[in-house]
Amino acid sequence: MQRASLLDAARSLLSEGGTDALTFPALAERTGLARSSVYEYFRSRAAVVEELCEVDFPVWAAEVEAAMAGATTPEGKVEAYVRRQLALVGDRRHRAVVAISASELDAGAREKIRAAHGGLVAMIVEALAEMGHEEPRMAAMLLQGIVDAAVRRIELGAAEDPRTITETAVVMALRGVQG
Repeated sequence: MQRASLLDAARSLLSEGGTDALTFPALAERTGLARSSVYEYFRSRAAVVEELCEVDFPVWAAEVEAAMAGATTPEGKVEAYVRRQLALVGDRRHRAVVAISASELDAGAREKIRAAHGGLVAMIVEALAEMGHEEPRMAAMLLQGIVDAAVRRIELGAAEDPRTITETAVVMALRGVQG
């Protein structure tokens, strides 16, 4: 129960202030634990983010997969893939997934996250192959790059409305730079 409480507190901290807000003193304060007790559960901030990703990434992926399953065309699957990921950006359960780029992650954490991310990218490869891409795996990685850029734009609180960012990302995904 304490571990789950720490993970929930970490989600809240990440939602409120990004990776800089995720500190052991803040986790201790949010959970009512002594700071030394937090270290009994996690060895570092990277370990907290790594575990959040292990717990939350499958939920994120399942939601994206469910959205794609509702589409009847490869183009519809691509659109669902982009839209669902961008819709999840503001959901605090998925904040750890967004924190993937946190610079303090160790090599082991980065590798686990990269593997999980690869599973998300793999979901769209078949649809891209059906659309005629000669290199569907490469196209999937580049498509995820569009999503990642849109996520960062939304996260930064860009001047554009998140709906505008989402629509632009969908257009880029489906039509490229032609618009």
